[in-house]
Amino acid sequence: MTLVQRLAGFVRHATYGDLSPAACGALKGRVLDALGTAVGALGAPPPEAVRRTIEELGGRPLCSLIGGGRTAPDRAALYNGALVRYLDFNDSYLAPGETFHPSDNLGAVLAAAELAGASGGTFLTALGVAYEVQARLSEAAPVRARGFDHTTQGAYAAAAGASRALGLDETQTAHALAISGTANNALRVTRTGHLSHWKGLAYPYVGCAALQATLLARQGITGPMEVFEGNKGFMESIAGRFEVDWGTPGLESVTRTIVKRYNAEIHSQSAIEGLLELQAANRFGAEDVEKIELETFDVAFNIIGGGEEGDKHAVSTKEEADHSLPYLLAVALLDGFVGPEQYAPDRISRADVQALLRRVSVRPSPDLNARFPRQMPARLFVTLTGGRRLTVEKSDYQGFFTHPMSWEGLTAKFDRLAAPRAPEPLRREIVGVVHDLQDHPVTDLTRLLSRVSKEM
Repeated sequence: MTLVQRLAGFVRHATYGDLSPAACGALKGRVLDALGTAVGALGAPPPEAVRRTIEELGGRPLCSLIGGGRTAPDRAALYNGALVRYLDFNDSYLAPGETFHPSDNLGAVLAAAELAGASGGTFLTALGVAYEVQARLSEAAPVRARGFDHTTQGAYAAAAGASRALGLDETQTAHALAISGTANNALRVTRTGHLSHWKGLAYPYVGCAALQATLLARQGITGPMEVFEGNKGFMESIAGRFEVDWGTPGLESVTRTIVKRYNAEIHSQSAIEGLLELQAANRFGAEDVEKIELETFDVAFNIIGGGEEGDKHAVSTKEEADHSLPYLLAVALLDGFVGPEQYAPDRISRADVQALLRRVSVRPSPDLNARFPRQMPARLFVTLTGGRRLTVEKSDYQGFFTHPMSWEGLTAKFDRLAAPRAPEPLRREIVGVVHDLQDHPVTDLTRLLSRVSKEM
C-alpha cells in the first residue's frame, strides 16, 4: 500500500468512539470558538468580497451560508471558511516546525456534512479527523522553513475531513487526498513581508479546492497514489523523508490545540497577557513607558518579531498589525485589550500607537526557545521614565493547553463576538446545539447559523 492509501484507511475507519471525552469536549469548544469568530467577521470587506463573487457565479443551493443564504458546497466552504479565518481569532496547534489553525477546516467539513445529511456525531468525527491529519503531518513534515505555507498539509486535512463526512470508501478517499495534496502546495510568501488579504483567505481557498477534489473522487476521478513517496512527490519536492504511523487510531490531537484569549497572532498571547498583568500590578500608563523589551522563542521572533519574515515596525493594515509584536504590545498597553476593534484603520494609524510601537524591541532567547512548543514562554522588561525597570516572565496563558479556557470562557468569547449580529436567545440555541451536537443532525446547527444577521 502507498502512504496515501494507508492514510485513507485511517480516515475511513475513524469513528466517533475514537474521540475520548476530553477530545470530544475540546472539539466542541473549538467549534463554538470558530463559529464565534465567523459571526464576528460578518460584514468585513474581504469575506463580503468573497460572498459577492459566489453570488455572481451562482450555484445549486445545497449548503447554508453563515448569515443566511445557500449555495453550492464548495462555495459554502470558501465563504464560511473565510468568515472563520478573517479575524485571525480562531484556534492554533503548535508543532516544533509548524503552526496552523485547525479550525480552518470547519468550512469544508461543515459543507460536506450538510451535503451528506450527516449527524452531528459524524460531523464531529470528520472534523476530528481533519485536526488529526493536519497535526500528525505537521509534526512529522513541517514545510515552513522550505518556503511553503501550512495550508500545504491542510490540503490533506480538509480532504480527509470532507471524505469522512461524505462517507467515501477507502479507494475514493485515497484519490481525494491524492488530488488535493497534489494540487494545493502554497507558498509561504502569503505570510511574509507586506501582508495582503490572502493571509486570511489562503486556507478557505484550499478548503474549497479540497472539497472539490473530494467530490470529484466520489465520482470516480483518480489521483496519483504515490503523491507522498513517488518521483517528484511531496517528499522529494517539498518536505523530505518522513514517517507517520497511520495504523494507530485515535483523534486526540485536538487536546493539544490552543485558543486565543486576544485577537492577535497566536505566538503573541503570553506576551500580551504578561504585559497587561505587569501594567495592572504596577499601575503605569503608556505615557510612562520609555521602552518595552520582549525576549521570546525563535518562531515568534521570526514570524511576528522582525526576524526572517520581515520588519514589524511598519504597520498600516490589519494583516500587518496582527502579525506585529511591536504593534500588539503597544495597542494592548494603550487600550487594555486586543480585540477586533484594535484593527480599525483609524486605530492602527493613530499617533499614540505608532509612536509607542517604535519603543518596542523583540529578540530571541535560546532558553525560551528550548521550552517551545511545550510552553509559550515570554520574558518582558518595561523601562519607565526615570529609569525604573519592571519585568515579568510567562510560560503560558489562559487558553494554552496547560491552562485551558473553560466552556464558560469560550461561551463568553462567543457572546462577545456574536452579540452584535445574534440576539441572546439565538446565541443560547447555538451554544446548546454545539454542546450536545452528537444528539443533533448537523442541519440543526446550519439552520441556526443561517438565522444570524448579516446586518449590525
